[in-house]
Amino acid sequence: MKLATTLAAALLTASGAFAQTAPPPPNSSPFAIPMSRPTAPGPVEPLPAPKRFLSKRSITVKGQKVAYTAIAGETYLYNRAAEPIGSIFSFSYLRDGAKDPNRPVLFVFNGGPGSSSLWLHMGVVGPRRVVLDREVNPSNTPPFGVADNPYSLIDVADLVFIDPVGTGWSRVVGKGTTADFWGVDEDADTVAQFIELWLTEHGRWNSPKFLMGESYGSVRAAVLPRALMGGPLYVGMMRGITVNGVVLLGTTLNARIGQPDAEGAEMRQALMLPAMADTAWYHQKVDRAGRGLEAFHQEVLAFAKGDYLAALQAEKAGSLSPDRRGAVAARLAGYTGLPAAAWEKSLRMSDGEFSRRLLADQGLQVGTYDSRYTLPLAGSGNDPVGDDPAMGRYVPGFLAAFHQTVAEDLGVKMDRPYGAIVWKDLLPSWNWDRKGVPPGQSFATDLAVAMRRNETLRVLVASGYYDFSTHSAPAEFSVEQARLPPDRTMLRRYASGHMLYLGDTAGAFADDVRTLIRDATKKK
Repeated sequence: MKLATTLAAALLTASGAFAQTAPPPPNSSPFAIPMSRPTAPGPVEPLPAPKRFLSKRSITVKGQKVAYTAIAGETYLYNRAAEPIGSIFSFSYLRDGAKDPNRPVLFVFNGGPGSSSLWLHMGVVGPRRVVLDREVNPSNTPPFGVADNPYSLIDVADLVFIDPVGTGWSRVVGKGTTADFWGVDEDADTVAQFIELWLTEHGRWNSPKFLMGESYGSVRAAVLPRALMGGPLYVGMMRGITVNGVVLLGTTLNARIGQPDAEGAEMRQALMLPAMADTAWYHQKVDRAGRGLEAFHQEVLAFAKGDYLAALQAEKAGSLSPDRRGAVAARLAGYTGLPAAAWEKSLRMSDGEFSRRLLADQGLQVGTYDSRYTLPLAGSGNDPVGDDPAMGRYVPGFLAAFHQTVAEDLGVKMDRPYGAIVWKDLLPSWNWDRKGVPPGQSFATDLAVAMRRNETLRVLVASGYYDFSTHSAPAEFSVEQARLPPDRTMLRRYASGHMLYLGDTAGAFADDVRTLIRDATKKK
């Protein structure tokens, strides 16, 4: 694709969609196109030129005015036979002015599997941000606000938001099938191909590169460095792309292929305790005794990995004495605000049970995605997302802000709905089997492999204290177990939930990412 020439011509006209001939696949080498599963032969209609929408805006971040060009549009992906199989819709924000070969590029995506990138796009990273009427329990009916984002990272990096195939406006095309995209390795390989094409199109192969992934996106961000580098055993080809840094939010790296219960049931239960205790602390159901949130969290974490874990193991083995059971149940009561009797029978409790019991005396249930949020306990439709006290409140504002921004600011006009999060068909079809990866390997180990290969790669693992969806303690435990180099791994917790950038914590998180980018690009 000759985007630079087309872009220069388009800038002379009003912003909006600009056409170009259908792009040829990369042809410099047969190894520039990743392999996909064989597809049945048959006639395929010629594809239209990819849609592109161009606009120019500016924003002030950290006292610095940044003029930028926004490019929203499609990029075709190809199979080994150079046939188009998919189209990824992305949003790129590129700083205007003289080209700086050392300016970083940050590739951003959310999770699911099945989620678009709009949450990080409109929540903390992009130039525009949703404005909710309050941080906790906001109104979920319009009108909602959208404004320039003072926390945007466009001051330190060009930004590329990626919607994997099956999400957003990204889709299967031509000879493609969903099986080419919907799986751990398939997803990583095709997103890696998009990044490769983007770097070529924009002449950015020599720019510092960063990945940011949230929730399942943390898995994608951990696996991608291997897919970007390539090799005969993993993706079966060599791309030779290394990254300078990886940012993980709402991290879920502790799953192991073929062994979903990675830590063991006892360790998993123990590592759930800190988030329960943090939630009880927030709702003032425990005696804080002058302890701030972090001090309280550390105290509970030490108990969870020590006496509590040992008691759970003894209980499983049938060797837990009544006195010891009672003592542990009493400590659990002190940390969670629930009576000791609620714990004594098995010393165990699920997130769901805890979320319903903690504020039951007030007739409230706390959220899974952010346990600061509440809704009435009675009358739930029991949908795990639509009826969640957090997701059910903030999703409408995010969607409204996104659609207003892409229509009014970016001039995007598409003829099909935008898949903000897509579960139907996609999630049940997701292929968790992996090739070239030892059985039992966690996703954190993928990241450890990448850090061994690249001895300057830096990682930020960001968690919310009030996240019941992807707890902070298991995320940090997975980092410990994979032995990520501590001098290149930042562990951070924020007083927020799964979307840890809701509210004022967005500024602290964005500054931590700036620190990562600065340290990873520091001249040696």
